[in-house]
Order: sequence, then structure tokens, then C-alpha cells
Amino acid sequence: MDGDMVDPPEKPDQDPATPGDHLDQVDDTIDDVLDDLAERASEIDDVTDSLLRPQGTDDGFDAIVGEIDYSDVDVPALLAEREEYKGMAQRIQADFDNYRKRSAAQSLAEADRASGRLAEALLPVLDAAEAAYVRHPEEVGPLLNQMLVELKKHGLEVVDLEGKAFDPEFAEAVAHEPGDGAEPIVAEVLRSGYTWKGKVLRAAMVRTKD
Repeated sequence: MDGDMVDPPEKPDQDPATPGDHLDQVDDTIDDVLDDLAERASEIDDVTDSLLRPQGTDDGFDAIVGEIDYSDVDVPALLAEREEYKGMAQRIQADFDNYRKRSAAQSLAEADRASGRLAEALLPVLDAAEAAYVRHPEEVGPLLNQMLVELKKHGLEVVDLEGKAFDPEFAEAVAHEPGDGAEPIVAEVLRSGYTWKGKVLRAAMVRTKD
């Protein structure tokens, strides 16, 4: 072919699998295993029930059983096998239930982290809106309040600190004024702090007074 290079054929685009698709596949596989175990346990139950059923309770049933040779059946072994299959099914079901719970918790945690990153990205917008509110409270106030109300629905809270005891978990003191020597309190909030679903998203910048 005169040394010409031939490009390999392009592979068709494939849709990326979502976490839910993988979980559904695992769910189907587990269901198949449990169905097989349940079917085998049911078969053993049928045999052991026929062996242990009192004679004379059903003429038709007794006639059928009488035609079957169960002389080589080890009933204790069958019962043990039945219990083994049932135990396996229960353990697999319990493990899978735990797996689903862990997967759901991980998915929820990842969603919270993603939404938290989005909320953090919006903080400069809120800071700009607060700065504009100081200069134009009547014009900016309704917009700022609406933003905070909507974000609060999803987990964002403004930390209320002014006049309260200084807590380094929620605030960073960048200025201080002397007082009567009592416990330091937040005299002024210089930049708002926020929590996201109960956790500190950004500490406030404050001026303290003792």
C-alpha cells in the first residue's frame, strides 16, 4: 500500500454511564442470584416436605409419593443444604442493602459538596450586593433579600454575629477596640459570614470589643 498510513476507524460515541446505571446493573445481578438461591431452596423444601409429610393425609398425594424412590435421599443433608442456601441469600441481601445505603449516602454527600462549591462561588456576588446596598438600600435591598431567601431554601445561612460573643469558629477578628476588659464581643461585621447546611462556608470578618 506504498507505505501509506491508514487511520483506524473511529469508534462510535458512547454515552457515559451514570452512577445510577451501575447501581441498576448490580441490583439486577443480585436479584438473579437471590432468585437462583430461592429456587434451589424451594426445590429442597418440596423434597423434604414430601419426605416428612404424614402418610394418609391425601390419597392422591400418597399414591404419587409411593411411586418415587427416596431410599437414597439424605434428609438431614438436604435440610442442611436448604439452610445454607437461605443463609447465603440473607447475607447477600443484607450486604446489598448496606451497599445501596452507602451508595446513596455517597451520592448525597457528593451532591452537597457540588452545591456547596456553587454557593461558595456566589459569595463575591453577595458581597457586591451588600456593598451596593449600603449606598443604595432602597434599590438594592429587595434584590439582596430575594437572593438570600432563595439561597436559604437550599442551605445557605447568614451568620448573625453582631453584639454576640466572639467565636473564632464563625468569625475572624481583623480589628479590635478596647473596652472594659470583659469577654470580647463582635462590635461590627465588616464582611458577612455564611454557613452551608449547618457547616461554616466562610467565616465573617469582624471588629471586636472587650
